[in-house]
Amino acid sequence: MSLQPILDDCGLTITRYEPLHGGDINRAYCLYGNKDKYFLKVIEEGRYPTMFEKEATGLQSLQVNSILKIPSVIKHGIVNNQQYLLLEWIGSGSIKPGFWEGFGAGLAQLHLKKQKFFGWDTNNYIGSLAQNNSIFPSWHLFYSECRILPLVKQLFDQGIFLKQDVVSVEIVCKKSEFLFPDEPPALLHGDLWSGNFKITTEGGAAIFDPAVYYGHREMDIGMTLLFGGFDQRFYDAYHETYPLEKDWKQRLPLTQLYPLLVHALLFGGHYVESARRIMKNYE
Repeated sequence: MSLQPILDDCGLTITRYEPLHGGDINRAYCLYGNKDKYFLKVIEEGRYPTMFEKEATGLQSLQVNSILKIPSVIKHGIVNNQQYLLLEWIGSGSIKPGFWEGFGAGLAQLHLKKQKFFGWDTNNYIGSLAQNNSIFPSWHLFYSECRILPLVKQLFDQGIFLKQDVVSVEIVCKKSEFLFPDEPPALLHGDLWSGNFKITTEGGAAIFDPAVYYGHREMDIGMTLLFGGFDQRFYDAYHETYPLEKDWKQRLPLTQLYPLLVHALLFGGHYVESARRIMKNYE
């Protein structure tokens, strides 16, 4: 499909473009102008409605509140039944001394900014899954009603989870009020794993592909540790800037339950058993 109608809508003069690989939700391109490069994402309008509008809002919120590098949103829209999101191109560099320390401290500084409620002013997506961000005054209610119980219900309705799994997670949600430390809401990236950050040409950290909401900051920490974890210097710098509460490592399974349920819905396989194991351990 020709990109020209989208390029015309953006008002760009592009000399050439190249498809990029790696994503499984949308098509991605590197656009070359006379002087600048751009990153373009394209997806069918009806496949994931308003996905790029929500992503743009998340990126803009992170950019306002974070010292980390966030790609600037240039434009988003719909042309010929195609959603598009045009972003600043962020070049890749090599790791330099202080990278992990700056990354960890930067995330902590984002989390230090206290927010007024748990949730977000609109629903959005985590990966290709719709994410409910209804507003709640307390973390345990938001965690239960917007993150855990709806996904378990979907897994049960699809015949993946059993009735006992539903009973297990209801127990976990009731206990969550006493398991998480009482902290103010923080703006979260929401999907912070190794595939959603890069080293910039200047040697700093850039983060992208967010699933933002106001939540408990340990959710971001748990996500960073789900698929192998970041360098220990990242966690040391985070803890120095905004110390994590006692026993945070013991709460990691609770924070990782949500992304595991997301993966169980999207991909099945071992993610189902991983989520089930966490739920049973907290019965």
